[in-house]
Amino acid sequence: MRHAYLIIVHNEFEILSRLIMALDDSRNDIYIHFDRKLIECPSVETKNAGLFILKNRVDVRWGDISVVKAEYALFKEAFQRGKYAYFHLLSGVDLPLKSQDEIHKFFAEHAGKEFIGFSQYDYTEEVDRKVRRIHLFAKYFRSTGSLADMARKVVRAAFLRIQFLLHIRINKQELFKKGTQWISVTENFVRYLLSEKHEVLSMYRNTFCSDEIFAQTLCWNSIFRERIYNLEDEAKGCMRKIGWRDGQLFDWTNADYDELMQADAVYARKFNSANMDVVEKIASRVI
Repeated sequence: MRHAYLIIVHNEFEILSRLIMALDDSRNDIYIHFDRKLIECPSVETKNAGLFILKNRVDVRWGDISVVKAEYALFKEAFQRGKYAYFHLLSGVDLPLKSQDEIHKFFAEHAGKEFIGFSQYDYTEEVDRKVRRIHLFAKYFRSTGSLADMARKVVRAAFLRIQFLLHIRINKQELFKKGTQWISVTENFVRYLLSEKHEVLSMYRNTFCSDEIFAQTLCWNSIFRERIYNLEDEAKGCMRKIGWRDGQLFDWTNADYDELMQADAVYARKFNSANMDVVEKIASRVI
């Protein structure tokens, strides 16, 4: 069966070119969403894989519901075009750590499993703050420093404070789960994900960082919970090696090469063009 790779891109086009080369296999189709803020998108091409560039682009803002909208755009486009054994959601600064033969073999051996990572720490207060409170102007969270953004920041903080003081909550009955947004899921789960699109966009439209929550919550509260590959380890659950250190996401460097190559994970994130040595070494191993 074919695999669909869904890639969200907003910068680091040199990394993207290596990622596409690593995925350029006749058994794959690649779907790319370029952030609408990009004035000029890079030229990309494949020799073997199908390549589809989304025409209707979303202005993606960190922490905002627009991230979820971009994901939905990719899932919908791929689902409508063909049948796939797995849909892999990646960012443009990710890389596979295995060859395509190894990747297809692994997912064939675990066919039907959903590769969704679930956080293992106590995130009760975090979820309460992010998706049980109304967040005004979430798309402007990363301020440009303008007077308008500063004003929005003040209003947003004040309104959140009022909600905490008055114990105002939304989504009170929902059982939320969270984890990394980067997942590899079956056609059946994507069908379910798309069927819930209206409800998801309505529930999370005034929340914060819902991209870390909506897929895990949908999965947990459905029959797909029984099909999760690993519920005890977030990284193994999604088969991704993600560079977390003291709660902060860092970029992989050449010093991490051996650790990356020895990992059980299928994909790793994130890389940057300032550390192309490790990118080239990994690419040479998996292409």
